[in-house]
Amino acid sequence: MAFIMVDVECDGPIPGDYSMISFGAVLVNDTLDETFYGQLKPISDKFIPEALAVSNITREETLTFGDPVAVMTRFRDWITSVSNDRPIFISDNNGFDWMFICWYFHHFLGENPFGHSSQNLGSMYKGLMKDTFKNFKHLRKTAHTHHPVDDARGNAEALLTMKKELGLKIKW
Repeated sequence: MAFIMVDVECDGPIPGDYSMISFGAVLVNDTLDETFYGQLKPISDKFIPEALAVSNITREETLTFGDPVAVMTRFRDWITSVSNDRPIFISDNNGFDWMFICWYFHHFLGENPFGHSSQNLGSMYKGLMKDTFKNFKHLRKTAHTHHPVDDARGNAEALLTMKKELGLKIKW
């Protein structure tokens, strides 16, 4: 299996009404050297300025970003190129990140290479620690900057630590 850590930045809380403006992905392996970064032009006139401000990107900048069909096609092709078998979507907040990635794949390409399921990094850590109050974020090495590749890399580093130092049984 190929675990692909994903992070999404958006201009609002739900896909369709609002837009995914950027996302990053990191193939989880020992080197974390395979990454993808996509920037997408808005699909709606609606946006929440505070949501957009989190990414330090202006609405005007987003209007110059790539066509969603082209960006999602490139992402699908990248996933295929780094996966020898079934790709596994994993993120810090899979309820949010998965919602956007899944919707964009199905809406623009008619398919999702990840299938119908995703994994939540925080839940994995809570299970490993046997404590629902534990948080994995101290395991990140890369600063959480709200640049989606940085954030995906930091989360992938945490997953590697869970495997190498905390005994998580996971194979890629």
